[in-house]
Amino acid sequence: MISWVAGRRWSAPSLRPRRAHSRKERMGMDRKMAKSIRMRMRRSTELRSRDVRKTVIHAWMTALFAFVLLASPAAFAAGPERVGELLERAEQLRSSDALAFRRLLSEANESRADASEAQREQMDYLNAYALNTSGRFSEAIAATKRLLATTTNKNLRVRASALLVNSYGATRQFAEGLRQLERTLEWLPESDDPRMHVHAMVSASILYNLIGQYEHGLEYATKLQQQTLNEREQCFARYTEAEARFFMGKASDSADIASVIEFCASIREAILSNLGRQLLARQLADNGQRSKAIALLQTHLRDVEATRYPRLIGEVHALLAQYLLEDEDFGGAEQHAKAAVAYASDIAYSQPLVMAYHTLYDVAQRKGDAQLALNYFRKYAEADKAYLNEVKARELAYQIVRQETLQKSQQISVLDQENQVLQLQREVDKAAAQNTRLIVILLILLIASIGYWAFKIKRVQLSLKKMAETDALTGICNRHHFTIRAERALAECARNGEQASLIMFDLDHFKNINDRFGHGVGDWALKEVAEASKGFCRRIDVLGRLGGEEFAILMYGCDLRAASRVAEDCRVRLAQIETRETGHVFAITGSFGVTSSQHSGYSLAKLLSHADKLLYRAKHNGRNRVCVYDAEQENVRAASNVLEMPQRDRTEHLGA
Repeated sequence: MISWVAGRRWSAPSLRPRRAHSRKERMGMDRKMAKSIRMRMRRSTELRSRDVRKTVIHAWMTALFAFVLLASPAAFAAGPERVGELLERAEQLRSSDALAFRRLLSEANESRADASEAQREQMDYLNAYALNTSGRFSEAIAATKRLLATTTNKNLRVRASALLVNSYGATRQFAEGLRQLERTLEWLPESDDPRMHVHAMVSASILYNLIGQYEHGLEYATKLQQQTLNEREQCFARYTEAEARFFMGKASDSADIASVIEFCASIREAILSNLGRQLLARQLADNGQRSKAIALLQTHLRDVEATRYPRLIGEVHALLAQYLLEDEDFGGAEQHAKAAVAYASDIAYSQPLVMAYHTLYDVAQRKGDAQLALNYFRKYAEADKAYLNEVKARELAYQIVRQETLQKSQQISVLDQENQVLQLQREVDKAAAQNTRLIVILLILLIASIGYWAFKIKRVQLSLKKMAETDALTGICNRHHFTIRAERALAECARNGEQASLIMFDLDHFKNINDRFGHGVGDWALKEVAEASKGFCRRIDVLGRLGGEEFAILMYGCDLRAASRVAEDCRVRLAQIETRETGHVFAITGSFGVTSSQHSGYSLAKLLSHADKLLYRAKHNGRNRVCVYDAEQENVRAASNVLEMPQRDRTEHLGA
């Protein structure tokens, strides 16, 4: 390096003779050269040291990374744990803090690749829930359907189905919502999580409230409060109960709704607490306290908007617009009505949209702006049609207003003298439109009432039919229904050439059971006997209680030998009935008589008569046995002129 510097600086040839330097000058030049050499050497050393440090650091980082890969694979297992924490926090905040919920859900979605399959399904559910609460119901319904089509988790299926019920209710697809609710209730027994029962009942109470069936909504809300609920579920149950009672006219006073609001607000359930405030405002306004209702809604308007729930925000703005209009605050009414329209414009068939357009129409009409009033009335008519599904009324109103507008614009330009006639015509047309709407509404109500009562009458008929055909204690056929079914079966056997057998049996010493242990134990014994007898009957057989402790079984297509085996098995089964659960120990036995159509014919009366004689013979021979019809023995008895009672002695029967 020194020689290179010296060569560069001093070895260049010169054509001119050099000037002789003094000693002092030469010493200064030597010092400068030495300083320059030292600076170059220091810089070179620093560069080499920096390169060495970089190389060492890179080597250490590589080694550390390799060590992590080889020695600590658990570090990469932290991905699902992190996703699980995010999803758990999102679940806790999903209805109380909309912004925090969406932020946590966004973070979880970014880590979807690290999530387990169960976490991905939970993520899909929460994404659908977020779409639902943001008013994007069509997307929420599609996302929930995709989840239901792919998930194998029975608990998540019930939960997602309950969410789909809510989405259908929010979009006024009530028929689909009721069908989905039915599917949810069918899937519910397969779930092993008690929380899923709560989800289903919450969805049911909300849906029934939405369709105006507040009795059912109140019923489910009451059942829901009988469950073990967490605070959030208690908030849902109490709110749906308060809503149902309010619209049924059963709300006692404002304090009940206020207590629901206070409870939901204490657990930071923003959506439900503000829904409760909206309900309280309605009650205050209905009670003539409109100023308090306005103050309540205005005080909590920011909290309502912070929920980012379009339907809630639209309803609150629409209510404020309506109350301010009634209070003749036209500016405030117009402002809130426009805000309701902005928030509710993406929600089809919404009542806030109808209320808001109606308020804007009234404000414009009061201002005297006819064109603006006409525009708002058209929008109101369209929204009202979508909400109430009154196609004819809406079309008629639209045509009437259109004709009024044409007539008004033509007559104003021609003669000012016809203004009075035009105004009168306008009033007549309005009255006609209102009358037509009322007629349509009455027809709809009449048809709905006829359908409702037809449904109720049908249910009552089915209930009465069941009561008439079934024995109330045992649940099997009573004597009348047994006779009808047995005669029908015997007629069919006769047509087809099939045999039929009749088993008739009576419980032994049943009166003693009633006398010793009480009629409750006797009723228990009868039900147990009926249940045991069902096990020996096929679907085509007929089992009935003929009266008291007497039963009969008509066996279709069964000969005498097979029927006797069934009777013997039934007798053994009755004797095996365990009676300890009644608190008493006693034996249940029966005496059986068996005959068939081969010997007694296809007459039910004759079959019953022969079986009754055989049953009496079993009683006479010691009870707890089966007596089968034997033609030879019967002939011998007839020949020997043995007297035998055709019917059992009723005194003995009562003691049997």
